[in-house]
Amino acid sequence: MLILLPPSEGKTGGGRGRPVDLATLSFPELTTARATVMSSLITLCAEPESAATALGLGPTQAAEVTLNSRLASAPARLASKLYTGVLYEALDVETLPVAARSRLRRTTVIFSGLWGAARFTDRIPAYRCSVGVNMPGLGGLGSFWRREMSPALTEAAGGGLVIDLRSGAYASMWTPPANSATVRVLHERLVSGVATRAVVSHFNKATKGRLVRDLALAGARPRNATELASVLRDLKYVVDVSRPGQLDVVVTEL
Repeated sequence: MLILLPPSEGKTGGGRGRPVDLATLSFPELTTARATVMSSLITLCAEPESAATALGLGPTQAAEVTLNSRLASAPARLASKLYTGVLYEALDVETLPVAARSRLRRTTVIFSGLWGAARFTDRIPAYRCSVGVNMPGLGGLGSFWRREMSPALTEAAGGGLVIDLRSGAYASMWTPPANSATVRVLHERLVSGVATRAVVSHFNKATKGRLVRDLALAGARPRNATELASVLRDLKYVVDVSRPGQLDVVVTEL
């Protein structure tokens, strides 16, 4: 089983420690591609104005460009401690019991515009580089990683269920095999007395984080989308199967 997550813009920076060693990261097949993107990003950020435009950053975000320019020497930390967005706050990997944390380390893959794919045990520095960036000399990072990712991720999936919790841009980096389940979160509320459902970012991210945490705590290993729906219902989630391979988790409050 694999669980696919997006990264978060929020990251823990600063601190002390060794810089990233690309040779030690998960999915060693991606080492050359990672080095290429990292080098391109560092070069880009040597020209702050061009970098800000390419990265979609505003005038108050100059520190993000500086952060990228120092990637080769910046202290790296475990990915489980690096990402701090809403999803990762709800997941809260470091407070899980040892067995549950170990399960997540084996099964979870974090997609990234810079690293391609990482696991919670990988030591990486803080960075700012979404998959939507068009990198000079490389083109769109979504297309770049789509060419690089398939062999490594397909092997990692190994025929087991792939639970896809990625956002749209990161979903473009790799298409899972047939045995997969895309999970989206819908917020249900009454509008003029009629129940309506919509994707709302904060509900979506927080619920996905809690969902992954609950699966780890339960030690669940569903083998297909049908079993995943059953497991989630047992965990007190409201789940609709909107079409084969897509599960809608319906929430009314955070």
